[in-house]
Parts: sequence; C-alpha cells; structure tokens
Amino acid sequence: MPSEPTEVQVRSGVEGDLEALTDIYNHYVRETPITFDTAPFTPEERRPWLLSHPEDGPYRLKVAVDGTFQGNSQRILGYATSSPYRAKPAYSTSVEVTVYLAPDAGGRGIGTLLYKALFAALADEDVHRAYAGIAQPNEASTRLHERFGFRPVGTYREVGRKFGRYWDVAWYEKEL
Repeated sequence: MPSEPTEVQVRSGVEGDLEALTDIYNHYVRETPITFDTAPFTPEERRPWLLSHPEDGPYRLKVAVDGTFQGNSQRILGYATSSPYRAKPAYSTSVEVTVYLAPDAGGRGIGTLLYKALFAALADEDVHRAYAGIAQPNEASTRLHERFGFRPVGTYREVGRKFGRYWDVAWYEKEL
C-alpha cells in the first residue's frame, strides 16, 4: 500500500537545523559539481554561514521540513538562501540565491515552495536584483529559476575545476 503524502512546511532556518543542513550541503560537495567546494564541512565550520542568515533583512535562510514528526523533530528536505552578491557596499541591493534539496527530495515541488517563501520574505526588503549561478549542465535548476522569472545573463566558461574536469557556470538574473 503506498504511503500517505506528507505535507511540506517552509520556515526560517534555526541553529538546531545546522547538522541536517550541513549534511545536505556535503552531499553536493562530495557527489556533484553543483557547488565548487571540494571538501566537506563540519557543522561547526558551517555555523558562521547559518548565523549570516537572520530571520529578517535581505539575507535569509528558508528550510523545508516534512510535516510529520519523527520523535521530537521534523526531517529537513531542503533549504533556500539569499546571500550577499558581492562584499562591496554598492552591491548591497543585490543578492545571490540558491536552493539545495536532500538527495531524495527532488521532483516534488520543494524547490518551488522554498523559492516562493524566500521571495515573499524579500518582497519588503531593499533588494533590487537576485542572481543565481548554475553549474552546467543542471536542467532541473535551470527550469526552477526560469519558472521564477530568472533570465540568463551570461556563462562563465570552464570557471571551476572539480572531479578532474572544468565546469561552466551560467548566470541568471531576476528583477525584484
């Protein structure tokens, strides 16, 4: 008998999520060219990243959780962030956005739920543009970003080397 579908809830990320978020990210570090980090992180190494995404302001962390509880906790299915695009002050109204899903959570609309929540949270912030860099090929990420109105602005050719080969990164832009 098939299992009942579970409700997915999206909320702001909290310190208690750090281990699960690190595990999700480390999957992409170890197994894919989606991130150009090459060595897995410990949760303690990722703590400054988590703390750089408060519940308000332009730099947010939204987390998708399974609506059913397992013991005292809910399983984290993925997350979306908005982060500084570049460090220089004139870039302060631009953000870089990204989505990472648990390896078994793709194709269920979770990325869409995360981006809806993230962009809703950014609607009242002083943010003018969102940018996303997508290592190529990555059709699922390209479709997600295009669904949210991102348009391609250019491709950095062979900009990163991982797993013994060079990878392109296509850059996308969205007006906010």
